[in-house]
Amino acid sequence: MKKTLLFLILSISLTSITMAQESKEDLAKAAQNPLANMVSVPFLNSTNFGLGPDGDRTGNLLNIQPVIPFFDGRLITRTIFAIPSNPDYSESSGTKTGFGDILFSAFYAPKSKGLTWGVGPAISFPTGGDDFGSGKWTAGPSLVVLAMPGRWVVGGVINNVWSFAGDEDREEVNFMTFQPFINYNFPEFYLTYSPIWTANWEAESGNQWTVPLGMGIGKLVKLGGKLPINLQASYFYNVVSPEFGPQSQIRVGAAVLLPTAIFKN
Repeated sequence: MKKTLLFLILSISLTSITMAQESKEDLAKAAQNPLANMVSVPFLNSTNFGLGPDGDRTGNLLNIQPVIPFFDGRLITRTIFAIPSNPDYSESSGTKTGFGDILFSAFYAPKSKGLTWGVGPAISFPTGGDDFGSGKWTAGPSLVVLAMPGRWVVGGVINNVWSFAGDEDREEVNFMTFQPFINYNFPEFYLTYSPIWTANWEAESGNQWTVPLGMGIGKLVKLGGKLPINLQASYFYNVVSPEFGPQSQIRVGAAVLLPTAIFKN
């Protein structure tokens, strides 16, 4: 156990030195590429304002979503572990915090020039229970497309999942998530447009879509001058939202970038 831990620390340290030699701009663009051949561990926290019938409640969602490439970057996996904090409407104040459903996606990304793309399955596991999950096993296709001309990183990620098993007393799931992203990289920071649009096709008309619009800023820093961490903060206003849904959102994130070499042994 001690030898394994020592090897892991040395591997991260040695390869972090190599990554430290790369320019921050190149690393920042790689961190914005969902198909990059690089391990990353993003922590993404979204605080939602204006929830509830009176629009005076606040909710929070922390996503931990490690991205791990295999086969020299031809297969990219992403697993999202959700920790929601929802308002407790049975009380005048307070929240309920728990563990949500786990979403796993894998992309096959063939070698390409110019336009990069990846396709694969998205599968959700009903780990959220009655309070924080759908109670259903869901699956569907997932697609990512992007281009990186000059200082730009432009593309989008989309998936749609349908329920196929689970608690028969819970509602069926037919849910789409689409995240377009347009980033422009300056030498020391970047501007980002990366809202997350969702559509609950099982909801009544007028309550299906959540469409936020907004902007953000990001910067890649090197912890101790070696280990790259991608920092980001954005503000969004929901131009379309279901009844009692959030009116606005602040999203902050930090992604630790790790060398793929530590997973090859």
